[in-house]
Amino acid sequence: MSEILTYQCADSVVTMTLDDGKANAFGIEMIAALNAGLDRALKDAKVVVITGRPGVLCGGFDLKVILGDDEVKKDAMRNAGLEAMLKLYAHPQPVIFACTGHAVAAGALLLLTGDHRIGVKGVSKIGLNEVAIGLPLPVFGLELARDRLDPRALTAATLAAEIYDTDGAVAAGYLDQAVNADALATTAQGVAERMSKLDTSAFASTKLRLRLGTIARIRDAG
Repeated sequence: MSEILTYQCADSVVTMTLDDGKANAFGIEMIAALNAGLDRALKDAKVVVITGRPGVLCGGFDLKVILGDDEVKKDAMRNAGLEAMLKLYAHPQPVIFACTGHAVAAGALLLLTGDHRIGVKGVSKIGLNEVAIGLPLPVFGLELARDRLDPRALTAATLAAEIYDTDGAVAAGYLDQAVNADALATTAQGVAERMSKLDTSAFASTKLRLRLGTIARIRDAG
């Protein structure tokens, strides 16, 4: 697929591994590779597993672009990121995240699009740090947070830019469970196997109905 995304398919499960050799920045190249992988998975498999390089799932949007002076490039990346998030959020197949470590900013938003999210026990940093670094959260980020996070954690997670360890991320709603690092891949595969047995059409229809309201609010906000 791409030098920064490895695509593997076995037993009706596609595993996409994000690895740019650094912080797995969510830049234009990674966004394009992820979009292509999701399209390919519709033909190849029943379930998608997305994981990262050791220690990090995604460090957020490419800060060189976000904090740079090229407004056209900045808008292009933001818009591409929005569309990729919505594509993941509404993807008709089950999407499982095997979170290998840190997931901040856009990385945390990726987790919010998943259907089942598994993290590694320990001191990983997970959360929306935008306000802390001077970036207001976009509407699509707020709406994903409103939909997926525990309501009691919403204000701290967004306005206060709270960053959680893995256990805290489970409690807040970024993750569904946490396991030891050596069990991450097998746990994800077990969840994928279970979800692959769900009725494909019923899953896709129910998922879309469940998430249409959030998608509409994001689209209405422009």
